[in-house]
Amino acid sequence: MGKPKQLLKYNGSILLKNIAQKALDSNADSVVVVLGANADVIKKEIEIENIRIVINHEWKEGMASSIVKGLNTLLMTEPSLDGVVFMTCDQPFVSASLLDDLITTQQATAKPIVASNYGNTIGPPALFHKSIFPSLLKLKGDAGARKIIEKHVNDVATVYFPGGSIDIDTTADYELLLKPEE
Repeated sequence: MGKPKQLLKYNGSILLKNIAQKALDSNADSVVVVLGANADVIKKEIEIENIRIVINHEWKEGMASSIVKGLNTLLMTEPSLDGVVFMTCDQPFVSASLLDDLITTQQATAKPIVASNYGNTIGPPALFHKSIFPSLLKLKGDAGARKIIEKHVNDVATVYFPGGSIDIDTTADYELLLKPEE
């Protein structure tokens, strides 16, 4: 794409800042942003009050290393943490209300995993109860948390996320996002 997608302009800001703000606007207690490749450049653009930024120096190992880094960071400062929501910056239609729905659905169903449902897919943003933390901390490579969701399919509740299938992975995806609706 020519530059880190976290820095792509969207909605008067950049993708990463937009998603971090949605997390801050939700009922989440703490917000941690994990940066990997190009962390020095991205960090300059994302500094927002009330978020903690951590650098994942093992980012080349895959997405799992960022999950582990973020969760370990939270557990060091909040050892009594009940759950965590993982999300990526490339889903521009995440809202604070979606994140709140994940939290309230977990409370209402007592399911240890609440994932977003966007048609034929369930995935991020997703909430994981502390009972799943040991499995999350063992993740390796690029599998991310999807492997855990699939393994615990009977323990997963979902929240409908109509814009969830839209993520920005290519220049064409980004151009489509910016294209005015006709």
